[in-house]
Amino acid sequence: AVERPRFPIVPLVGGPLAPRLMARALLPLLRRIRADFPFDVIDAEFFYPDGPAAVRLGRALGVPVSIKARGGDIHYWSAQAGCRRQIVAAGRAAGGMLAVSGPLRDDMIALGLPGDRIHVHHTGVDAALFAPRDRAAAKAALGVEGPLLVSVGYLIERKGQRLAIEALPMIPDATLLIVGQGPARGDLEARVAALGLGERVRFLGTLPHAELPALMGAADVMVLPSSSEGLANVWVEALSCGTPVVTADVGGAREVIDRPAAGRLVALDPAAIAMGVNALLADPPGQAAARAAVAGFTWEANTAALYAHLRGLVTRR
Repeated sequence: AVERPRFPIVPLVGGPLAPRLMARALLPLLRRIRADFPFDVIDAEFFYPDGPAAVRLGRALGVPVSIKARGGDIHYWSAQAGCRRQIVAAGRAAGGMLAVSGPLRDDMIALGLPGDRIHVHHTGVDAALFAPRDRAAAKAALGVEGPLLVSVGYLIERKGQRLAIEALPMIPDATLLIVGQGPARGDLEARVAALGLGERVRFLGTLPHAELPALMGAADVMVLPSSSEGLANVWVEALSCGTPVVTADVGGAREVIDRPAAGRLVALDPAAIAMGVNALLADPPGQAAARAAVAGFTWEANTAALYAHLRGLVTRR
């Protein structure tokens, strides 16, 4: 069974209180679980508020703690002084930490977290699900003719969907499918209308994860010009489908966009994004060549690395 205890969050002012409230909600449950299953370690898969909460729980239960950083949990929450203090304290108290990319590890060290306890742990992808397919047939199934671009992510300014929309007039005959929901949707729809793009941009909302391979496999290019990332899962998923990526040189982008067949790293500017997309459309890489960029991003490699990390925390106690 999967347990999901709830805890209250006070809008606007609740961020610094969240770890304490989370730990308070979880502790009775973990004590009951531990009575039947004496687990050896607590793994917090998001740095804030989960990390500080996990450290509180680890102290109460006498077990080591691992905390993983994914990007926004470090970049967003560390900008708030009360949260930043808890992030640093939790990292220094944890037995070990993980970061989804080398640049994110560097950002953590810059905050004051001990680098000797931070290991890079890349995401995994289901290579059987996210696999190349007949692009023309997949595109036809979507009712799309001409170049197809896909952007997948939460609809907020940081993810760069506005820049992708503003690049579209400079990419002849292209259609842009935007997958995701978020507070920026209204503004993005207004921008589409202002540019007169009509049906060239389609908002698909939130889709089940199992439907993403068909979209990514149909796309000629995945476009996600984020201003901040750790290492975006959708970069890896698109490449696993054989679809090149256009994104900014942020976070761990260079760890996946490491060859021409994988895509282009561009400035956060509509003209630069269009130039990168048009270059890939003019000389499209083979699907196998794009997929090769993420050959090491398997779930087998991910789980083996995580097991070794957690086992090390337990044996070093």
